[in-house]
Amino acid sequence: MKYRHLGRTGIQVSELSFGSWVTFHNQADVKLAQNMMAAAYDAGVNFFDNAEVYAGGKSERVMGDAFKKLKWRRGSYLVSTKFFWGLHNGVNEKSTLNRKRLIEGINGSLERLQLDYVDLIYCHRPDATTPIEETVWAMHNIIEWGKALYWGTSEWSAAEITQAIEIAERHHLHKPVVEQPQYNMFERKRMEGDYVRFYKEYNYGATIWSPLASGLLSGKYNKGIPKGSRGALKGYEWLRDKLTDEQKLAKVAALEPLAKELGCKLSQLALAWCLKNPFVSTVITGASRVEQVHENMKASEVVDRITPEIMERIDVIFEVKKDEEDD
Repeated sequence: MKYRHLGRTGIQVSELSFGSWVTFHNQADVKLAQNMMAAAYDAGVNFFDNAEVYAGGKSERVMGDAFKKLKWRRGSYLVSTKFFWGLHNGVNEKSTLNRKRLIEGINGSLERLQLDYVDLIYCHRPDATTPIEETVWAMHNIIEWGKALYWGTSEWSAAEITQAIEIAERHHLHKPVVEQPQYNMFERKRMEGDYVRFYKEYNYGATIWSPLASGLLSGKYNKGIPKGSRGALKGYEWLRDKLTDEQKLAKVAALEPLAKELGCKLSQLALAWCLKNPFVSTVITGASRVEQVHENMKASEVVDRITPEIMERIDVIFEVKKDEEDD
């Protein structure tokens, strides 16, 4: 496993990390979560991603119980969580980044995770109704209280992140250091467009999510929705249209000869492709079986096999024009 600095920080994260979205509680109980986390940790993963909203808080509880059973040295791993949607419908408790919500959020997450602190907290989405200055101060205070070490953003625009950084610099506060955007062969606009100049200027970190486009780039949906897969889960009906899109499935099928040529699985090719982007700090992987964890971890071995010529062939499949990369 290789490690990369998280933006400008001194912290190094494993280039492949492990996240709990969808799977923990929904597909994985504490025992399975423990086994998958152990498999990732043994492969060199040191970064575990979560969010208070995942499974309505139950994902954090599952991960917290797993940490307790694994008994790892706390300095050997990093944990993140995120706030925005909340767990209740109160006027100040839902879809907001106001100070009260963020303080309640970190306290609740620490209790569910059974940790004294988390390493990284994110503002899970931007909040147009709360002044960014209020959010920046609250995140700064959480860090000053020792409840988190760093903070970042998720799916914020470059302009919003820049504003947060400038506010923090003006008041000598802890600045956001990392963004968590969606990034995969289908979803490139921000990582290869909007964020490029911003990443170069600020050396902002990127912990990218959905590298397999919810499993689409694994090839498992080429012949329909498999039983027990993410696309078959109750409550994820919104995902099925994306997983059965014929044009997207045709592109995935066109990748298969490339994966075969490289001697790897489609999922490994898709993960390794993400790692070719120098702005990526870590690629957050997910799994519902221990075998998937082992398979995903082998993606690190594929990175060096992906030549510029292979990258160009992938761009042709996904109809990406070269001049779009520099927009």
